[in-house]
Amino acid sequence: MSSSVEELLTLLQLERLEENYFRGESRDIGTRYVFGGQVLGQALSAAQQTVDPARTAHSLHAYFLRAGDIEHPILYHVERTRDGGSFSTRRVTAVQHGQPIFNMSASFQIAETGVEHQQTMPEVPKADDLAPPASLPQEEFDKLPPKLQRWFRRSGPFEFRPVYPRDELNPPKRPPYQQVWFRLTRPIPDSPVLHRALLAYASDFHLIGTTLFPHGISFLQRNVQVASLDHAMWFHRPFRVDEWLLYSCDSPTAQDGRGLARGMFYDEGGRLVASTAQEGLIRVRPESA
Repeated sequence: MSSSVEELLTLLQLERLEENYFRGESRDIGTRYVFGGQVLGQALSAAQQTVDPARTAHSLHAYFLRAGDIEHPILYHVERTRDGGSFSTRRVTAVQHGQPIFNMSASFQIAETGVEHQQTMPEVPKADDLAPPASLPQEEFDKLPPKLQRWFRRSGPFEFRPVYPRDELNPPKRPPYQQVWFRLTRPIPDSPVLHRALLAYASDFHLIGTTLFPHGISFLQRNVQVASLDHAMWFHRPFRVDEWLLYSCDSPTAQDGRGLARGMFYDEGGRLVASTAQEGLIRVRPESA
């Protein structure tokens, strides 16, 4: 198993301090603050540890309240809101330096059968028919700040293959949608709980960036500020994150310094396995600022 995958799995295995308190470390992946997907995955992992193992997460709704400090651990407090006959609900608060930086409500359900339908997967090339993203030219790489150099230089735990690659350094104006195939770079154990936490982590990649497409701007530009405000997710069917999943994203609207993005996850067989939505802050400062 690659070191980056091992590191991510360790990141999601929180230290239990007391019955409803957990501590998680942070990972510097080249972002200025703690990556939002990390907090999502850790919070879901903390909540799951307080629920009957027969109940798995089917939805979560979260708010990012403050930027997380990469250099310090995060404390997770889980409130056992309700345990009913079929559903359990948990509320998780993430704290750093004595202040809440994130809160989340998650719902868990026992396995049931019922009616089924789903939206059809977009017709796109298969992941194996797409080339991995090209590396940045060295002269462009050298111009980036050290943090972003680390972002592009790192060998991450996920492999991404965009259907329609976009030059983030010189972004063109495009319609607000994209499709990206992704998977873990190595196989991992058969644990639905672990795969859900990892998908929550990965769901924060690419999503809010879709809102920038119509405006020809990128998170790499110094005058562009982008930050996650909230995040919702629904788990529909079993899946594996170490097998190819298609992340199909679109953005129906942006206004008032905020943009809304939606995403659907499909496996290679075309099954819709999860859905997500996120609103993010989008600010574009004058170039001279």
